[in-house]
Amino acid sequence: MTDQMIAAVYHASGDVRIETMDVPTPATGEVLLKILRSGMCGTDASEYKSGPKIFPVSAKHPNSGHQGPMVLGHEFIGEIIGSVDPVSGFKAGEIVASGAGISCGECKRCKEGRTNLCDKYVTLGLNRHGGMAEYVAVPTSTLVKVPAGMGLDAAGIAQPLAVGLHAARRAGVRNGDKVLLIGSGAIGTFVLAGLKHLFDTEVTVLDFGGSRLERAVRLGADQTVEVGPDASENIKQIFGTAGIDVVIEASGAPGQLQFAIEMVKRGGSILQVGLPTSRQEIDVHKIVMSEIDIHTTLAHVCGQDLGASLEILAKTNLAAELIEGVYPLSEISNQLELLSTGKIQGKVLFDPSL
Repeated sequence: MTDQMIAAVYHASGDVRIETMDVPTPATGEVLLKILRSGMCGTDASEYKSGPKIFPVSAKHPNSGHQGPMVLGHEFIGEIIGSVDPVSGFKAGEIVASGAGISCGECKRCKEGRTNLCDKYVTLGLNRHGGMAEYVAVPTSTLVKVPAGMGLDAAGIAQPLAVGLHAARRAGVRNGDKVLLIGSGAIGTFVLAGLKHLFDTEVTVLDFGGSRLERAVRLGADQTVEVGPDASENIKQIFGTAGIDVVIEASGAPGQLQFAIEMVKRGGSILQVGLPTSRQEIDVHKIVMSEIDIHTTLAHVCGQDLGASLEILAKTNLAAELIEGVYPLSEISNQLELLSTGKIQGKVLFDPSL
């Protein structure tokens, strides 16, 4: 095996370079992965367009210690290469999906099973070198074996689906609830898949008319509503006097959290998934007087969500609906630009061997 590799390295806003660098050496508890598929998300696009905001380019990250240019990629699968500790349960040659987060396993949150809130949390591709490269070193604690026979493209979106699945768990949904999902982009679609996997629930999706709502129907949405002047009235007609039990805001668009507050029933729940780009005003009086529960969600819990996401991908056509293409690493800047300007409606993947 070569000791050099190519990688997509973030330097600054609009500056991601394909560089040659040393193949990483796994530390204790880690293995080396040969990357087979890697993906990008809205965080990568935001940092490309107007960062660095969270990437530790100019200041050292308190947990990872990384400072400076960084290899992108927190959504990836790969083949285990080289020696592996037998205690890990993995073997060389196995195809695995990786979670994004590395947790300590010792702090209070880790012991509660909320590893995504670990005091020493480190995220591959966000504050430590990630998988937008030919190789990456990762802890075995982040890995799950890809089921035999599953296509590489489908497995390549396991991590972002795990984020949607975790969000669905956090929403406060119960069997029989009626849910309004605002936004059916990639993350909204993953949340929809998670809801349908976990609960017996009726889901209405709100978004602009067109292909995204059509896709939502194919993936299990019970009703859809187009954004427009009549949207509120159309939603009320669908839900009737029973009202909306849970509203999930997955668009991040300005004003949508307040819209969720206005739409949810008294005693209902709201989950905020999307991240607005500006500070939002909300009606706290309405929240208190209606006893509305507001939940949030962050990343995923590897041990709970990653394996389940592979199960969903194995039995649905979610990957075929969402994946728009597979590209060489040399295309990363072009694809980040397209994603940051809203021209990608699903997911794109990268294959370093192309």
